[in-house]
Formats: sequence, C-alpha cells, structure tokens
Amino acid sequence: MATMKAIRVHAYGGAEKMIMEEVERPVAAEDELLVRVHAAGINPVDWKVREGHLQDFLKLELPYTPGYDLSGVVEKTGGAVEEFQPGDQVFTFRNTATPGTFAEYAVVKAAEAAIKPDSLNHSQSAAVPVAALTAWQSLFDVAGLRSGQRVLIHAAAGGVGHFAVQFGCWIGAHVIATASAANLDFLEQIGAHQVIDYTAVRFEEEAGEVDVVLDLLSGETRERSLPLLRKNGILVTTLPPEPPAEVQAKYQVRAAAMLVRPDRLQLGEIARLIDSGKVRPTVQSYPFAEFQQALRQSQNGHTRGKVVLVIRN
Repeated sequence: MATMKAIRVHAYGGAEKMIMEEVERPVAAEDELLVRVHAAGINPVDWKVREGHLQDFLKLELPYTPGYDLSGVVEKTGGAVEEFQPGDQVFTFRNTATPGTFAEYAVVKAAEAAIKPDSLNHSQSAAVPVAALTAWQSLFDVAGLRSGQRVLIHAAAGGVGHFAVQFGCWIGAHVIATASAANLDFLEQIGAHQVIDYTAVRFEEEAGEVDVVLDLLSGETRERSLPLLRKNGILVTTLPPEPPAEVQAKYQVRAAAMLVRPDRLQLGEIARLIDSGKVRPTVQSYPFAEFQQALRQSQNGHTRGKVVLVIRN
C-alpha cells in the first residue's frame, strides 16, 4: 500500500487539532488526476471548516484532510482522461465539498484542472485558484464590472482583494481600495487608483459614488458601503447572507452573495493574464512542517496576499 504524509483533522477546533500523519495515498478515478502536490494555498474557508462553523453546509466525515487549491505535477491519469498526461504541471481548485490538498498527493477532477502559469513557480501558482477565481467571478460573473466603472474593494491587500484590484485595473475600471496604512503602498504598486486607510479616515467620506462594491468584510463595513452605490449599483459579498431585500430597495441597489466554483476555462484565462505580466500573486510561503503556524497566520486576517504551504520544492 502506497502511503503519504497529510495533515488531518480528527476533531473540530483550533489549529492544534491538526496533525500530520501517514495515510494511504489516494487513487485517481476514471475522470481524475493523481497530482504530486508541490504547494497548497491556504484560504479562510480552511479554518472556518476546521472550527466547525460550516457543518450545516459541509458534511465532512472526520478525520479529513483540509485544503482546496494546489499546484503540482500529474503523477497518474484516470482511464477516461485525455487532456492531461503524467508530467504536466497543473493548478486547480477542488470543489468546496471535497477538501484534501494539504498532502503530498491529491486527486482532482481533470475537468477542473488547468496548466499552471509558465511564469510562476508552484508556490506562487498555488496562491491563485481559490482567491483569483473568487475575485474573477465576483467582479465579472456577478457584478458585470466593465471599463469606466468605479469599484470599491474592501480588504484589498488580502488574498481575494489583491487579485480583485489587478482584475479591476485590467478591465479598465477605476479601482478604489481600502486597507491599513501598512498596505497602501503595496496597493498602489499593483495598480489601485485610490487607496484609503480605513484606520485613519471613514472610507465613505473619501470613496465617492461607485458602481460596484466588493465586500470581503461584512458587518458595519457593508452597511456603510451601501449608500455609496449609484442607483442600480451592486454589492457583491463573499460572506452571506446578503443585505435584506428591504435594505436594497431603500438604497435602490442590488446585492448578491457568491460562492466560488471551480472553472478550468477561467483558470486558463487567469494563467494567460499572469504570463502576460498583467496580474501577479503576492505570496507568503511556509514549509509543510510549519502548517499550524501557516494556518494561524492566514486566520489572523491581516495577511498581505496569500499564505501557501510548500509541500515539496
């Protein structure tokens, strides 16, 4: 029996509930790839699932292996897979219901994988799938952001936010980004047209009218953002529930909660943008053995870009 090292969660709780242990290596089904994982991205959903906050939505059988996105090399392909072969370098986002990338090997659906960007190493590529797809689908699929519009992005220096800033600039929108003082220069460097230190001023006094709000914070920030929207503008949140219908009617705006989904075509488009130099991930990498520290760093909510676990070099 082939084995591998994997991070396992045997009981819901804090980072101390995660342990590294030897487990059986997975086997690819007919429509899957067995991937030798080089790096795995860490996302807020990882600690929310681990602490049991999403048990009503995700029925995971304990113990489970966390992790949703990865970059690695195809080890084997299922019998029905024609578009990939062993040795291909891929990146992907596993469906939210099936974590499992914090391990030396993982199986992924071939239909959800894409060739990783040529210009990035595996650590950088692993930072892309979940965060970039969340930003892409929020701005383009849900909000319909287009050139000439004004978009306000909260928590803009984080994993989703820093991709959203770059996508907004690429499409030709006017990008307004909120962050703490330590990240203002960073946001200007990646293209934000206006940066607001939310700790020093009230963002609604600086931002002006906008067509789109990307809400990655919820709470008071969401409530203060709604009046900034132009008539029929839209607030997209990654933290449901969306504002009640009566609140949307009061301001004559729309609101939508979104849940990211795997999409190989969008991943391919994002890879092309990265390789053309228009988009670049910012990464904080941790060795596999330091997984608890890495998860805590992601959970503290003040990370610039994405935190990534390096499984192998």
